[in-house]
Amino acid sequence: MYSLIGKTATFRQLRALDMVARLGSVSRAAEELNLTQPAVSLQIRLLEEAVGAALLQRVGRGVQPTAAGEIVGRYAREILHLWSEAGDEVAALTGDLGGTLRIGAITTAEYLIPPLLVKFTATRPHVKSYFKVGNRDEIIRMLAAHEIDLAVMGSAPKELRTHAVEFAKHPMVFVAAPSHPLMRRKRVSLTDLEAAHLLVRERGAGTRTTVENLFKSSGHKFHIGSELSSNEAIKQMAEAGLGVAFLSLHACALELRTGLLGQLRFPGSPIEREWYVVTLADRRISQVTALFRDFLIKQGAPVMDGVIAKPPERHRA
Repeated sequence: MYSLIGKTATFRQLRALDMVARLGSVSRAAEELNLTQPAVSLQIRLLEEAVGAALLQRVGRGVQPTAAGEIVGRYAREILHLWSEAGDEVAALTGDLGGTLRIGAITTAEYLIPPLLVKFTATRPHVKSYFKVGNRDEIIRMLAAHEIDLAVMGSAPKELRTHAVEFAKHPMVFVAAPSHPLMRRKRVSLTDLEAAHLLVRERGAGTRTTVENLFKSSGHKFHIGSELSSNEAIKQMAEAGLGVAFLSLHACALELRTGLLGQLRFPGSPIEREWYVVTLADRRISQVTALFRDFLIKQGAPVMDGVIAKPPERHRA
C-alpha cells in the first residue's frame, strides 16, 4: 500500500502546485508568485518526487492536473488555507483581527457586496477581501472546491450540504427606457409583456427563473426577445429602447435614480425573493468569515435598503 508518510513537502511546493492548477500555466503562476518559471517548475518536480507520481500534464499550450494532481491539489489548497487561518487566529489573540474574506457572489449580487464590505471593514482595517463573481454554477463549484468560504446567492444549492440563512429581500422589477411606449401605461399586464421584446439573463440565473415562473404560473407564454449573459448588457439595451428588462432592483438602482431607466407599473412590483448567505455545513469557517456572516444576517438588509433608496447626488455649481 502506497503512503505519503515520511515523504517531505514544503509550503512553497504546495503553493506552486495550487497556483499552476488554478491558472493552467507555469508562466502565469510564476508571475503571480514573483518567481521565475524554472523555480516554479523545480518546486513542482520536487513535489512530484515526494508524491511519486506526475501531478501536471501538458494540454495544448497550457497544463492541467493529472488524476494524482487533482487529489494533491485539493489537499494542498486545504492545507494552505488552514495555515493562513491559523495565523489569523493567533493574531486575533492580541486583538488584531485580520485575515482574508473569501467571498463568492452570483452576478446580480456583485452590486451588493462592495457597500457591505465598506461598512464591515470600516472598523476592521486589517481584514482583506478576495471577491469572486460568477454564475450560479461557478459559485457552487468554487464553494465546493474551497476556493471561497462564503457565498451570496438567491437560494441554497441542493448539490451541497450547506448552512444557508436569509438575510435580505431581493426585489426585482420590469424596467425600460423612459421613451418606451409601455412607460405611458398606468398599468402593465403580463399580456402586454408577452408582446414586448423581453431582455433576460441566461438560463439558471435567478432573475430568469423568477420571470419564467411568473409567466408560467399565470398561464402566459414566456417569449424571450434577447438572452444576455450580463446585467450591464441588458441595461444598455434597455436604455437604448431595444426592449423591456426584468432586473434586480439592486442591479439597476442607479439607472432608475438618474432617469436612464424607468420602472413599469406592474401589479405587485417589485417582486420579492430572498438573498441568502451560504457556507458549507461540514467545514469550519474562520473567525473573520463567521463575523462577516453574522454582520450580513444582522445588518445586511438595512445597508442594502439604504443603497437602493439613496437619492441622486447633487453637485454645487
